[in-house]
Amino acid sequence: MRSASEGLPLVHEGDSMLVPMRLQRFLARAGVASRRGSEGLMTAGRVCVNGEVKTELGTKVDPRCDEVTVDGVPVVLGSGPAYIMLNKPAGFLTTMSDPHGRPTVAELVPSKKFPGLFPVGRLDMDTTGLLLFTTDGDLGQRLLHPSHHVWKTYRAIVDGRCLDKDLEPLRRGLTLDDGPCQPARCRVLEPADARIPGFDRLDPGTTAVEVIIREGRKNQVKRMLSKIGHPVIALHRCRFGELRLGDLAEGSWRELTDEEVASLKSAPRLDL
Repeated sequence: MRSASEGLPLVHEGDSMLVPMRLQRFLARAGVASRRGSEGLMTAGRVCVNGEVKTELGTKVDPRCDEVTVDGVPVVLGSGPAYIMLNKPAGFLTTMSDPHGRPTVAELVPSKKFPGLFPVGRLDMDTTGLLLFTTDGDLGQRLLHPSHHVWKTYRAIVDGRCLDKDLEPLRRGLTLDDGPCQPARCRVLEPADARIPGFDRLDPGTTAVEVIIREGRKNQVKRMLSKIGHPVIALHRCRFGELRLGDLAEGSWRELTDEEVASLKSAPRLDL
């Protein structure tokens, strides 16, 4: 355990001293998870202070001298939230745990290093591509709020010969069983531009299309394309706001750059 005499800085928020501070507040400010997520870590018995498990939400700590760990990993102020991009392969649920023991994306990201990591939105089990993770609860909620949804770019291989004119209902904004959709940006792709994992070439009787939407309803892209008579065979997300997969290998992850994080926080717009 560190001593307060080691010269560590005091912790302030404005002019208000925050020493000691509530443990969940400390965890949230250190970027482990949102305040609510930090409370969940505590009640699950995953947080220790000076080697002792702390589950009481009223627990307070002094960051200058108390040692806090989550799942055995030390937590310090100043490390900040984590922001991670995963190139999700097919066959994994977008959840950090599954009661039925099915494969989840938690197996593909450093959840032990960043205990409060959670996915921002979701990709279906058979959908591949860019999936964002963070421990920044405020940013995650903002990105998912209907008024702040960022543009998300999908490439799909669909059944049948789809022509540009067939996509007009998506551009106008069609209506699904759970309500109207906002107008989408979409186009038919040349086969060489499809670039969807597992599909090096298009089979006869299929078409590659690109669909760009701001909403995030369940199976939305699949349902939109199915409604115009072109069921989806394969779906891949290649862009989230200004974030691009680039050469990130399937099943791999990387931390976002400072510039990428700034683009998310500034509510990026997709310029086509």
